Order: sequence, then C-alpha cells, then structure tokens
Amino acid sequence: MPAGMAVSRHSVFLRRLAWLGAARGPFWVLRYTPPLVGWTAAVLSKDARRRVVENLHRVRGSAPAWRDTIETMQTFASFAGALGESLATGSKNDRPLEPSIEGEEHLRAVLGGGFIIGTIHSGGWDVLGALLTGELELDMVVVMAHEADPDAQRLQDDVRGKIRVRVVHVGSDALEALPLLGQLRRGGVVAMQLDRTPPGMRTVPVRLFDADGALPEGPFRLARLARVPILPIFCARVGFRRYRVVIHPPVWIQREDPPEATLAAAQSIADRMTAFLREHPSQWFNF
Repeated sequence: MPAGMAVSRHSVFLRRLAWLGAARGPFWVLRYTPPLVGWTAAVLSKDARRRVVENLHRVRGSAPAWRDTIETMQTFASFAGALGESLATGSKNDRPLEPSIEGEEHLRAVLGGGFIIGTIHSGGWDVLGALLTGELELDMVVVMAHEADPDAQRLQDDVRGKIRVRVVHVGSDALEALPLLGQLRRGGVVAMQLDRTPPGMRTVPVRLFDADGALPEGPFRLARLARVPILPIFCARVGFRRYRVVIHPPVWIQREDPPEATLAAAQSIADRMTAFLREHPSQWFNF
C-alpha cells in the first residue's frame, strides 16, 4: 500500500507488493491493516508529510500542531484504505461498494451524450469507474499522466481494466489528446482530474481556498471543442468500501462563447472544490 511513497513512488516492485496484499492476501489484511501502513508511510516520508500539512493549511487555514498531526495521519490512513480497495478490484477480496450519492439527478441529466467528469485526487476518486461502468454501462476513459515506471503504470491500468475503464495517458504532446475528442463525440465519458497543475501546463486562473489558484485549461478547451458539459463529481472515503459521492450540476461552455466563459466555468468548479475539501480536508491526496 502507500509505504512505497517512503522509498519510491514509481517502484513496480512495491506496487506489486501492495497488489498482492490487497488482492491475494487474507481478507483481514485489506480490511484492517491500511491505517497501520498509512501511518507508517507518514512517519517514514517527511516530504509527503510536509505536503499534506501544506494542503491542510490551504484548505482550512493554520491550526495547532496537534490538529495538523491528527489530520495528517487521517489523510495517510484514508489514502491507504482507498488504494487497497482499488487494488483489490476483481479479486477474491473485492466487495460491493456502498456509495452515498448526492445529486444523482445531475448525472441523469447528461446521460445519452458525451460529457467530461471533472474530479480531484481524493478518497475514492478511482471508484467512480466502478459506479459508472457498472449499472449505467457507460463507455469511460480516465485521463492520467505518464508514470515514470512503465511496468507500474501497466499494473495500475490492468486493475482499472477489470471494471471496464480504459486509461489514456497524456503528456506534453497535443496529439495524445485527440482520442479524447473522438471519445466524447461518440457519446462516451472522459474523466479528468482538476487539482494538479504541473510546471508547463496551461492553466485557468481562479480563486481557490480564498487565494489565487489555477485549474488545468485542458478540460475546458476539450469541453468547448466537443460541445459537451463538464460534470463535477467529488468523492470522499467515509469507511471500508463506503464513499460519499457528490455530483454537481453540469457546467457548459459553448464553442461560440467568449473567453470569459471559460473563466466563469473554471471559477464555478473551483468554488465547489473549495467547499467539498473544506468538508473533507483529510481526503485530499494531492501530495
């Protein structure tokens, strides 16, 4: 599980070890050990621990050291649990999800055509695929950055493939995004994360957590080109196999709209991100 963060985020050996524990080990390992593994990772990984504290301060402001410590440990424990449950997909340890879904009417409103899911790195974002490709049988693609270790990337992609989610890895080459446009025009779904803006990425300026921030420009350009809405969906892990899923109203950007429409759309999503993460500050895994 996330102990690999303390040594190498991209080690296929550690990723495979995590998969063996979650999918092949006794069920009690998946059910009860993730918090211990997460806490161990927090102790061993000073840099990741520092980034979690920085995120907590961004989301809810500074706090006494004891509160930072508790919520940091909660973040690592939640991350370990969500990762373990994801890696157990399709194995003997897999169990039905128990989602609490708010705003399902917004999802129903966009069914029948293509749309973009705008989400964040939080507890259970990876379970969205199981929810959407299961009962609804949607054709879904998840957009991910390339991993440094191709074998580790392949292992994680194989897990997602078990729930009929295809992964498209994109980088700096604009041509890599062309399949996404075709996916949307065929009426499919594209899921993209909105909370990471690595150096060199084109962004849209927003106010996030009452401070200057930015969201990736790509999802908004894609929505404009494909004439599809962005559906903000955020998840929080609230227990073993239990998730809170919040679906917001779709955000539209028409191709003929002025540039200011992109700014307004991005700000509306940033406001929802702020509100959700302030409700669940220890569920943000952007570290």
